[in-house]
Amino acid sequence: MRVASRDRAEPFTTLDGSTIRVLLDAAEGGARNQSLAEAELSAGQATQRHYHPRTEEIYVLLEGSGEMEVDGERSSVGRGDAILIPSGARHQIRAGDDGVRFLCCCAPPYSDEDTLFD
Repeated sequence: MRVASRDRAEPFTTLDGSTIRVLLDAAEGGARNQSLAEAELSAGQATQRHYHPRTEEIYVLLEGSGEMEVDGERSSVGRGDAILIPSGARHQIRAGDDGVRFLCCCAPPYSDEDTLFD
């Protein structure tokens, strides 16, 4: 059994500009079909709009609020909200005044090669 600790996961900046901590994936815990990370954006910060041709994502907001855009549709989002991002959908999240912290679940697992920008 693998138990991941957020506090032991080293944060880094992804291609889209968010700061993440990988909790479980192939390298951390041996997950073969999915990955789980915690992402964080400071107040007013936004990810660069991007898409994943293969990967479906689910964001679950843990703290803060912001605006989520998926293929041109925008919605205010906040703590407790879950957002489905289908594979191939262009998307971006912008943090509100207090920033935002969320879980990012990816299937298949996240990879830089599957992260594309327009």
